[in-house]
Amino acid sequence: MKNRKSPIENRQSDAPPIGETEGKSEQVERMFDEIAPRYDLLNRVLSLGIDRWWRLRAIRMLRGEHPRRILDVATGTADLAIAAARHLNPAGVVGIDLAERMLERGREKVRERDLDDRIALGQADAAELPFKDDAFDAALVGFGVRNFEDLRGGLSETARVLRPGGKLVVGGLLSPSRAAYEYLPASVEAFPDGADFLACMEAAGFTETEWQPLTFGIASLYAGRVAG
Repeated sequence: MKNRKSPIENRQSDAPPIGETEGKSEQVERMFDEIAPRYDLLNRVLSLGIDRWWRLRAIRMLRGEHPRRILDVATGTADLAIAAARHLNPAGVVGIDLAERMLERGREKVRERDLDDRIALGQADAAELPFKDDAFDAALVGFGVRNFEDLRGGLSETARVLRPGGKLVVGGLLSPSRAAYEYLPASVEAFPDGADFLACMEAAGFTETEWQPLTFGIASLYAGRVAG
């Protein structure tokens, strides 16, 4: 059952509520809209470049799938979508995110890399994906998975839009902002990890699940496949 908080309690902090809480999506959207202009630079500095290595590891887990259509959920400024387009050579990548300002920065980066014809970015909630069943061959979710208001709903929706046999890869790193610094460490404790997260994936309909701790457990990659 979700931990419900009143709007008054939620307004007591600039940071989004921890865990699966009603109204969390709106607060996550506001927080990441605020940090969008400096998100990429701070992410590089604060992660010491590990974010790039993590993305390549995530992409590597999809190489044997040869996906033609890829969905990037909680795409942020589209770094993972761009990496997928470059390294997997799909026909197209679609990235969705709650924060429009993050998407605006992502579109700039897509244009700068002449990938407009292969990457499309749009605003959407992971728990209500605006796509038909079986629309994608593979899906990626970065660290934004921890910001889902409804974790099982987001995972179930991702499973719905993947074709039978389609693969999901999940993982990520911390994100920079004052509110995020207050929110993210606490959300690490509240967020299911390891076997608990694999159980969430399996409850959402994924099979062949696997877990790869990275950087001494600071980050993790998870993968699962929609039953064929």
